[in-house]
Amino acid sequence: MNLARMTARLIIGGLFIGHGTQKLMGWFGGPGLEGTEGMMESLEMHPPKANALAAGLTESVGGTLLAAGLATPLASAALTGTMITAIRKVHWPKGPWNAGGGYEYNLVLIASLLALAESGPGDLSLDSALGIRLSGWQWSVAALGMGAAASSVVVTLGRKAVPAPQPVPVVDPMTDGSGPA
Repeated sequence: MNLARMTARLIIGGLFIGHGTQKLMGWFGGPGLEGTEGMMESLEMHPPKANALAAGLTESVGGTLLAAGLATPLASAALTGTMITAIRKVHWPKGPWNAGGGYEYNLVLIASLLALAESGPGDLSLDSALGIRLSGWQWSVAALGMGAAASSVVVTLGRKAVPAPQPVPVVDPMTDGSGPA
């Protein structure tokens, strides 16, 4: 019956849905889209609004797919990508332990997602109801590779899209700055 897999999918997927809707709509004490946009700006994830929307949607939709047991490897890849990006942009400098703001929790989520991609969503899932059988170590490796590649693309594009610095007007110190010397 795979009750444990269904429980894992529902808990992990449900938490990702909550995390995504915090970013998008401010639910569950989250910052909403405007606050998430500010966070993306501070993380140099440009353009910040597009990255805020992408992160919130990826977590919400990926969490929904995971909880439903639909396209589990794709959901695992998407959510792994968001966790790798979070590690790279926020948690890595703080070390591994969650108590210090590190990446411990993100790694646990990635490991859980990859285990679900490998084992499949189980009998109590939409994939099973639709006759879709996607499981095996290849799906886990593919989910990790796709998640890592997506994170690399997002971080690289974010760096390239940094707004150009605005030129500082030059003022002649010999004048009051109102006209030619």
